[in-house]
Amino acid sequence: MKTAIATTIRNAGFEDAGAIYALIKEHPREVVPRAISDIVQNIDRFLVCEARACPGSARGRIIGTAAWQILPEIGKALNPSIEIKSVAISGHYQHKGIGSALVKAIIKRIKRFHPAQIVVLTFTPAFFRQFGFNEVAKETLMHKLYMGCINCTKYDSPFTCPEVAMTLAVEKK
Repeated sequence: MKTAIATTIRNAGFEDAGAIYALIKEHPREVVPRAISDIVQNIDRFLVCEARACPGSARGRIIGTAAWQILPEIGKALNPSIEIKSVAISGHYQHKGIGSALVKAIIKRIKRFHPAQIVVLTFTPAFFRQFGFNEVAKETLMHKLYMGCINCTKYDSPFTCPEVAMTLAVEKK
């Protein structure tokens, strides 16, 4: 007999930092590692998906996470960009719609800031295409490469990294 699992997407809290760290570590090839201190310092930019064995029960297990980050511009912020990052779903719960739910929730949150675009670097471009993301040359995202990729220890250069750069244009109101 299978037990239905109730899930809730919510803002992360300090008590979730260890679980977020573990989820990211679970995916060393797909997700750029983050120090626990970085997670704690940016906890307000994380969402988590929590699973409970039955609705109404106490806090459950964190089975998914996603975060966002504002990418800096030089000078006036004429075309601000916000990046979706650290999307990770626990192995057993993958391909059950949790990643999609987290990405939809984070896009909704990001749109409140009215950026010109949402950026993602990913090994799964087909997944992000379903949300309207389009592939772009990495050279068009130099602020992202400077901000994050330059510090990555996985590849010698951001341009040798096999991740695909994608953007989603955000309609201006």
